[in-house]
Amino acid sequence: MPTPKKGPRLASSPAHERLMLANMATSLFQNGQITTTLPKAKRLRPLAERLITFAKRGDLHSRRRVMRVIRNKSVVHILFTQIAEQMEQREGGYTRIVKIAPRVGDNAPAAIIELVTEPVAKKAVVKEAEAATKVAEEEAPAVETEAAEAAEAPVEETAAAEAEAPAEEAAEAEKAEKAE
Repeated sequence: MPTPKKGPRLASSPAHERLMLANMATSLFQNGQITTTLPKAKRLRPLAERLITFAKRGDLHSRRRVMRVIRNKSVVHILFTQIAEQMEQREGGYTRIVKIAPRVGDNAPAAIIELVTEPVAKKAVVKEAEAATKVAEEEAPAVETEAAEAAEAPVEETAAAEAEAPAEEAAEAEKAEKAE
C-alpha cells in the first residue's frame, strides 16, 4: 500500500478524513467560524478556500463540484450567494487560523478557523501607482510635442550625433586601458 503524500491521516482512513473535512467545511460556512485542533484547521484551510473559489465562479459546474463535498443544499446556497459576494474583491486568503489555548481534556493544540469578512483595503503601493499614472498622463502631451519637434529636425544633425557617439566611447575605452 502506498504511503500518504501529505503526512499521516487525521482519522483512521482517507474516506473518514474526507467526510470529517466535509463536515467541518459545512460547519464553517454555516457559522462563519469553528473551533478545532490546529492540525485539522490546517488541513481544512485549502479545502475551504478551493470551495470559495468555486463559489466565486458561480456557474453550474462549480456548484456541482461543491455539492460533491458539501451535501447540504442550504449551505451551498449560502456559500454561492452570501459568502461568494463578500469574497468578490479578495484574491485569496479567505480563511484565517488563530491559535488559542490548548484543549482542556487532552491538551491538544486548539485553533479557531474563520472566514475573513473584512473588506479588502487598497495598499499604499496601488495609490502610488495611480498617482504616477496621472502624472504620466499629464506629461504625455508635452512629450508628444517634443517628439514632433525632434522629427522635424534635419536628419543630417542626428546622423552626425550618432557618428560622434562611437568615437567618444572608443576614446574612453583607450583611456581606461592606459590607466590599468
